[in-house]
Amino acid sequence: MSGLNPQQAAAVAYRSGPLLVLAGAGSGKTKVITEKIVRLIRDDHLAPAKIAAITFTNKAAKEMRERVGKLLRAEAMEGLTVCTFHALGLKFLQIEHEAAGLRRGFSIFDADDTSGVLKELLPKGAKPDVLDDVRQLISKAKNDVLSPEAAMACALSPREREAAEIYAQYQRRLTAFNALDFDDLIRLPVSLLSEREDLATVWRERLRYLLVDEYQDSNPAQYALVKLLAGSRGMFTCVGDDDQSIYAWRGANPENLNQLSRDYPNLRLIKLEQNYRCAKRILRAANALIANNPHEHLKALWSEHVEGEPIRVFECRDDEHEAERVAAEIDLIAKKHKLPWSEFAVLFRGNHQSRPLEKALQLLRIPYHLSGGTAFLDRGDVKDTLSWLRLVANPDDDAAFLRAVSSPKRDIGSTTLARLGEAAGKHHESLMRAAERIEVLKQLPARASAALDDFVHLIRRLRQLSNVLTPADLCRRLIEDSGLLAEVKATSRDDSLFQRRKGNLDELAGWLEAARGGGGPGELAAQLALLSHSDRDEPGNAVRLMSLHGSKGLEFRYVFIIGVHEGSLPHDASLDEGRVDEERRLMYVGITRAKELLHLSYPKRAKRFGEVIKNEPSRFLNELPAKELHWVGRDAEKDAERREDVASATLARLAELFKD
Repeated sequence: MSGLNPQQAAAVAYRSGPLLVLAGAGSGKTKVITEKIVRLIRDDHLAPAKIAAITFTNKAAKEMRERVGKLLRAEAMEGLTVCTFHALGLKFLQIEHEAAGLRRGFSIFDADDTSGVLKELLPKGAKPDVLDDVRQLISKAKNDVLSPEAAMACALSPREREAAEIYAQYQRRLTAFNALDFDDLIRLPVSLLSEREDLATVWRERLRYLLVDEYQDSNPAQYALVKLLAGSRGMFTCVGDDDQSIYAWRGANPENLNQLSRDYPNLRLIKLEQNYRCAKRILRAANALIANNPHEHLKALWSEHVEGEPIRVFECRDDEHEAERVAAEIDLIAKKHKLPWSEFAVLFRGNHQSRPLEKALQLLRIPYHLSGGTAFLDRGDVKDTLSWLRLVANPDDDAAFLRAVSSPKRDIGSTTLARLGEAAGKHHESLMRAAERIEVLKQLPARASAALDDFVHLIRRLRQLSNVLTPADLCRRLIEDSGLLAEVKATSRDDSLFQRRKGNLDELAGWLEAARGGGGPGELAAQLALLSHSDRDEPGNAVRLMSLHGSKGLEFRYVFIIGVHEGSLPHDASLDEGRVDEERRLMYVGITRAKELLHLSYPKRAKRFGEVIKNEPSRFLNELPAKELHWVGRDAEKDAERREDVASATLARLAELFKD
């Protein structure tokens, strides 16, 4: 196995039982998974359709599929499943919709849809934080594979009991809409596979080998899904790193790594400890930091890379001074070494910390890309179009109906919709079905009745067109015929804004063009609902600004971590909840993104609620080996070298200005 180190080769070669690969940061885990897929197909003659590789992001799935494609002919990997947990759940339910009690073309509710339904179910006047609490409690119950009845039995507080009651009502509402939410995409397959051994047997035959990436990020429902699909044979490879488990706040359970050995006593463990990313000094610092966390399986990462420069630590006056120092350092290094801006990343604990950075970078004319802006699929015009697509695919999708019938505006107000809702409830049918009834239309004001009738006929016509047009062409036709494009034009203050918004709609059609598989607009809309902004994040040649959580899986030559002080990193909320270990893992992830040089900084003072407070350096700085650090301003000899570099860079910049 060319290009693999002994541990990687051993992980690829072991294909006769359950395997856990503990893969340290930068140890080549994706290479192991892709190579293993190739060996399963080439050497074991396992049909690609019998293999499923599961990732946590669409971006990771795309990269993995591309890597496999470079090693195999296209026809040799036909039928191979490489997707996220949610996409696998969607595939399962599209095949087994009858067993799940769903009609073909079911809808997937996004966060806004879910919030809208829950808001209706909560008492009038419920505050946003109550809504958030209830939504999170229901999501947690689903991720723990609890039914509404089980959630009620487990409830310990009045708020949890209230959430369990609303959970039951919420599920009844979803059933009426022929809809699911994201959590159902895992919960429902787990429930079905648990209850029906015949179904489990069919799917274990369908998927004979499973490979799961980033296993430390799995929640209880995802763990249960893998276990049910693998069965007692345990033909799987799970790859993970307990030191990079940073998503407990959204239900991830790093204990799942340890649970594997209890559920599968014959589990083989292989550690990948050679790091191919970081300079030795950075790696030593990372190892020293994470050694402060408890470990069931110890790892000792090592590297054959160069020693590297000391880690630079900046103590700054305030947030603005910190941002200015970071921007100046990036400018200095880029100019000195003639580097593209994409070699740099600035990482932070909270998104609000990016604001001073943006200003400082703008002043130096340094291009930057801020990750985590408004997701493409969350833009209003795009969501409007998707609601039309969903309704065309599934006339019983009430959430899609309510958005589509109001986008663009027509003579259908809230009073009309309330009457329509009463009629739908009386006949136990969807809003669309109620709107198709002549007797219902006759009860409405003439203008509203005519507008609603036009809307119904338009949806019917688009449904007919969906049988003959490609999804992309249907989308383009829908945008025109619905009046959405005209509405965009009418509400855009100038042509440049119109072109930008129209470009979003064109891009959506392009996504449909590129979407895999058939199944009509419903299935394609469902696939699009699983995509996230990060999956389409193309920053180009720009400095990356992102959260530490968002940096997972990425690497850069030069990394700056800002706000390394108590209350920020580790975060106050995590300290209150006793989650210092997870914050340390977050710091570890940030450090191990750096290939050549790492900068850490913090402001000595900060404004909070109009009051200036003093910041204490993070405890994590004290946990890093002192010999690996250069505290800028405390070492006269090293500081002198830096002053020469700064002076040279300043002269170079002045020369550029005079050229202009």
